[in-house]
Amino acid sequence: MDGTATPWFDEELAGCRLADKRLDRRLRQLVERMGGSIGASIPLACQDWANTKAAYRFFSNDRVGEADILAGHFQSTRGRFVAASGPILVLQDTTEFTYQRESTDAIGMTYRINSGKDKAVRFRMHTVCGLLMHSSLAVTLDGLPLGLSAIKFWTRSKFKGTAALKKKINPTRVPIEQNESFRWLENIRQSVALLGDPGRCVHIGDRESDIYELFCMAHDLGTHFLVRTCVDRLAGDGNHTIVAEMTDAPVKGFHEIEVRDDKGNRDIATVEIRYRRIRVLPPIGKQKRYPALDLTIIYAQEPNEPQNRPRIDWKLITDLPVQSAADAIDKLHWYAMRWKIEVFHKILKSGCRAEEARLRTAERLVRLIAVFCILAWRVFWMTMINRTTPGAKPQLAITAVEMKLLDRLIADKPAQFGELKPLSSYLTKIARLGGYLARAKDPPPGNIVMWRGLSRLTDITLGAAIAAELMGN
Repeated sequence: MDGTATPWFDEELAGCRLADKRLDRRLRQLVERMGGSIGASIPLACQDWANTKAAYRFFSNDRVGEADILAGHFQSTRGRFVAASGPILVLQDTTEFTYQRESTDAIGMTYRINSGKDKAVRFRMHTVCGLLMHSSLAVTLDGLPLGLSAIKFWTRSKFKGTAALKKKINPTRVPIEQNESFRWLENIRQSVALLGDPGRCVHIGDRESDIYELFCMAHDLGTHFLVRTCVDRLAGDGNHTIVAEMTDAPVKGFHEIEVRDDKGNRDIATVEIRYRRIRVLPPIGKQKRYPALDLTIIYAQEPNEPQNRPRIDWKLITDLPVQSAADAIDKLHWYAMRWKIEVFHKILKSGCRAEEARLRTAERLVRLIAVFCILAWRVFWMTMINRTTPGAKPQLAITAVEMKLLDRLIADKPAQFGELKPLSSYLTKIARLGGYLARAKDPPPGNIVMWRGLSRLTDITLGAAIAAELMGN
């Protein structure tokens, strides 16, 4: 690879086909400029009025949808999925983007909160203006993010409290297609269709994803799931529940987990491992529509309540077989990987500063966040590739010009590397541009120093190119 190699964003967006070629070019320019100024406003990233105005026109163009913007990234995710081996965890979660607007009409609302009392000592309800995003992130068992496999944006025009709804109707009797929870099923279907190998996928979700329809869809599609359960479902012949059947399940092993107490001090918790294959029944109101399923229940619980922190009490449900305590512990590790999608959302909000955008409508904000999703994945990928595959060739992530600039800016220690330096050495240098100290006992660089370093490297590369042109003249 030389200095004229295809930039990463051209490869990542190769599968995009917008309404015309001018929109394709503008999308690539936006990803390049905003990727070089992560966290900056649109005017700062674009630098001049002509490019800023063009960016605003792009985000307000009704012919461009978030699916169009992310189409190339989805195809790249599929390519990385095919190249990877073994099971792939597809992490699902919902996050909210809130904005300060005088009116919610243009953007919509996410929820309402109690904002205190007025002069008449009456409680005031404050509407939170914003968007909701439900995403699926494919990661390897080592935690390397391969990319997004599905995404859904929505907003609420009218908020209805769950408690008020339960007074009028039993939620379990409402068809899943009429609930917001249907997004969990939609993302599974979209991910399976994209990745093309459902047997390798394990869809992971928190307690909100404990939906019987999700279990049935996974069974029908030939894919797998692992979710944290919160519903005590009917089991066996229908005369008892899962909790009742798990009460007499024997302890099959123990597992030590590192935790932190209320003051942030590290502690080691020992949990008891129980598991059992159980015949699980659908809700009573849906037993004519859905079949009973044989599923595995895993309990990981501390025997006693600690004094300085909450007791660990994990209850997981999966269609995967568990034959030993080691298998159960593996599933616990897989579920713990769910935190990776929280990190991805943090990069969107803290790194890309998606909630500081000033675009006026929900449609425009969704298009901007779709661009941010590509940038956030890139930062996350470069952070994790440094940890999972430190010995990879540097050409996997950076160009020859960037390597020369990094070697010039940050010299290696004598005899630290041979002639072929690994990728980790260059990623550490990028992190050092972002404030990473690289001391002997420091942990690997994180996302914050990585996105700072990438922004500085972009500026340095541009400056070097301009200097070469000036010297050439």
